[in-house]
Formats: sequence, C-alpha cells, structure tokens
Amino acid sequence: MPTIEHLTERAPKVSVDELLGGFYPSPRFGDVSFDSYRPDPQQPSQSAAVAKLREFAASVDESKPSGLRKLFGGGKKETTRAGIYLDGGFGVGKTHLLASLWHASSGRKAFGTFVEYTNLVGALTFRKTVDALSTYSLVCIDEFELDDPGDTVLMSRLMRELADAGVKLAATSNTLPGSLGDGRFAAEDFQREIQVLADQFEVARIDGEDYRHRGLPEAPEALDEESLRERIATYPAGVVAEDDFTELVRHLADVHPSRYRQLLDGVDAVAWHDVGTITEQSVALRFVVLADRLYDRDVPIMASGTTFDHLFTDEMMSGGYLKKYYRAVSRLTALARQGSEVPG
Repeated sequence: MPTIEHLTERAPKVSVDELLGGFYPSPRFGDVSFDSYRPDPQQPSQSAAVAKLREFAASVDESKPSGLRKLFGGGKKETTRAGIYLDGGFGVGKTHLLASLWHASSGRKAFGTFVEYTNLVGALTFRKTVDALSTYSLVCIDEFELDDPGDTVLMSRLMRELADAGVKLAATSNTLPGSLGDGRFAAEDFQREIQVLADQFEVARIDGEDYRHRGLPEAPEALDEESLRERIATYPAGVVAEDDFTELVRHLADVHPSRYRQLLDGVDAVAWHDVGTITEQSVALRFVVLADRLYDRDVPIMASGTTFDHLFTDEMMSGGYLKKYYRAVSRLTALARQGSEVPG
C-alpha cells in the first residue's frame, strides 16, 4: 500500500545555497553518457552532434582563457568555440546530450534550465550570480527561451559576462513547430540575442522525431474516477501525491516555481482527479514548470479527466509560448504512459 500525501499541503522553503547547489542534471539524466545516447540511423545529424560534443567536452578540460582578448582571437586561434548550441525539435535527445556533456567534462560545472538560471538571478542578484558562476569551467543551459524578451536579454548578458571570464557555455532550445523544416529559426534568433557571442557559438542541428512517440502508442486514455482510485490503492509501496487538479493548479500560485523541485521531494507518483483544460496563460506557464520538474524526476502520472493533449487551449498551442506547451504535452504524455503501466 502506498503512502498518500498531497502537494497542496506542501510549502517548501529553499535557501540560496540550496538553490545554487542544485545546478546538476536531474535523476532522469544522472547516469547518461554519449555512449548511452542512441542515434536514429535515419538521422545522421544525431551522430554528428555526438561527435561535436565529445570534442567540445575535451576543450572544457583545457585551461580557461582569460577575458575577451583570448575569447575573440587574441593570440593563437582556438579550434573549438566558446559555446555550443543544440538546435532541434522536441524529444530528439538534446537534454540527454547536454547532460552527457556535463558528465564528460571536468572542473566545476553547472547544469540547469533557462528558468532555473533566471530564478537564480532573482535570488542572488545579477552581479552575485556572475561572480559565482565565473568560477565554473562549464555552464549548461537547457531549453533556452526565446519568447520572453526581458529574460532573454538578461540571460544573454549573463552569458556574455561568463564568456568574458573564460567559462565554456552550452545551450539547447526547441525549434518552433512551424519552423522544424528550415533548421534556422531558433539558431538565428538565439545568435541575434547573444550579439557579441554569436560568432563564438557553434550550432549543432539535431533532426528527428520525438523519441517519446517513436514506435510508441498514442497518449493513453484518461482513467475514470473508479479506475483511478483502484490504481492509487494498488500502487506499489511508496509515496503517491494525490490531489484534485483544480486545487493543485490553484496551490501552484502560492509556491515560487524555483521551489517546485522541492515540492516533489520524496514523491514516487502523482494522481490527479478531474484534469481539465487550463485557460489562463499565467496558470499554464506555472504548470509547464511543474511538468518539467516531474519529467526530470521521472514521476509517473495517473489521472482522470481530460487527456494531456487537451491540457492547454488551441490559442495557447498556437501562440507565443507554444514551444513551452508542446514540450509540456510531450513530457506529460510520456509520464502518463508510465502511469498507465501501473497494475490496476
């Protein structure tokens, strides 16, 4: 029998030290490597990206250059650029490869999502964040966001100052669904925003279909209430966080997104009653962060109500934040598949 808890009753407190100390790959990517990445034989760009990242990892192991003079060509020209950017669609393994780069590199290093770094700046101030991360040899930024101009400029400035200090940089971002074919949209926007660093970033394009859907069935049907309660009752020993979906969404407004990781501490599975379509943008964006943290921890989802492909409105799925929502739907669907495999 599982232990039943409720996320709506949790209000985690996180210190600045805990926030700074949490910049490493999540448990889902805790043991990944370049060797464990399985390139699609039909997509040669995937194998090419692995080769580029292996070379980049070796460059991280070298002594850090000092300042922009070395970074931008003073003295002997470097064969490997200061940064590498993985450009591709959803579910092609960019985070796997970014985490593999982190594991393969030596020295002090940080790994986090774009949102986690902006939260860090909010907690430490910009200058203290620069001072702290300037001592690192590698900073990895997963899911670089291009849909919030303010945050994008903030992160671009942070990356410029870190590169000036000789820190190697690596980032990933999703190409918008409408631009998957041209392989240019994300890279051009990314490089335009980081301005002076643009020429220092090598772009590794990764083509392919979402591996979470590759050879797998469509999203499982939502459970009815009776089936959901049966699955909760028969879940293997562990902690199941059971909540009414509406109450959970409301509770998220009272917990800063930087604390969602701690919100899920000790949780082995979640069960949501009566999932419904989210209609408010601010609510939807908070839920995307929760979806990312659930996916990081590989937490199965059992749910009644609507399926996750209807979690966000049509307007959201075609608006300015669509890449966030597509990523969330993809990840929630993968976790729902895991939840559907729980004996009931």
